[in-house]
Formats: sequence, structure tokens, C-alpha cells
Amino acid sequence: MASISSRRLAKELMEIKNEGCPVGINLLKADDFASWQFTIEVMGDSLYKGEAFTLLFRFDKDYPISSPAVQFMVAEGKESPVHPHVYSNGHICASILGNEWSPVLSVVAVCVTLQSMLASCKKKERPPDNDRYIRHAPDNPKKTQWHYDDDTV
Repeated sequence: MASISSRRLAKELMEIKNEGCPVGINLLKADDFASWQFTIEVMGDSLYKGEAFTLLFRFDKDYPISSPAVQFMVAEGKESPVHPHVYSNGHICASILGNEWSPVLSVVAVCVTLQSMLASCKKKERPPDNDRYIRHAPDNPKKTQWHYDDDTV
């Protein structure tokens, strides 16, 4: 019998394959139910016009009850966007990936939220504690206890 996680991910993958992704979001890799990769690009006029970023989703056995671990990939020539909520190691400080996660959210919904976060950015800059954070950051961003105090960028 398939787990809840694998059934849910199979359903999401089927929807992506049948309906496609929203504009600016593309599935790169989904060979298993452990990790998926997407590219996201901000459409229209924004600070990130013409830039594409790769997101890595890692799923545990408790998905969708628990959120996926999501980060921008920074290896193999890929860089994370310079944004007040994105660390240079690719970790993302976004409440939707932490205490505001809901099992009704999908992988595509997370991509759209992060695309919107980039689109609404007013100034390209790293979080003020970027250097300190990346020196001590865990490999899995879900192990970080984020403090959410600014949703205006």
C-alpha cells in the first residue's frame, strides 16, 4: 500500500503533467518522491527580469502534513536570488514553509508564492544576518527556527 505522501505526490505530479505549470514555472526533475526541481522566473517588469532560479523540494514521509524542505539551488553554476528573505546558501525565510504551512498547499502553490515574493521585491539585498547564518546553517532549512517579522518585501 502506498503511503499518504507518495499518493499525494503522484497526484500532484499527474496534475503538473496534465495541466502544466503556471507561466514562469517549469518542472525540471521529478524522478522520485524524495526530491523535485523546478525553475522559476519572474514574469513582467521586476528586479529579476530575465533571471531564472532553480528550486529544490525535498519531501519526507510526512508530506503533506509537514512542509517540504524548499531552497534555491546554489551549486553547478546556479545562484540564489539576492532578496531580503533568501540567504546566499539558498535557504528561504518564508512563513509558508514553516509555521504557516498547510497540507492543502501544493508544490506548485509554493512555487507561485515564491515567484510572487520575488516579483514584489523592491530592493535586491541579502538578509542582514546572511553571513552569520550561512556559517552555522543546517543542511536542511526546515531545521532552522525562523523568526518571521517582515512580509513587506
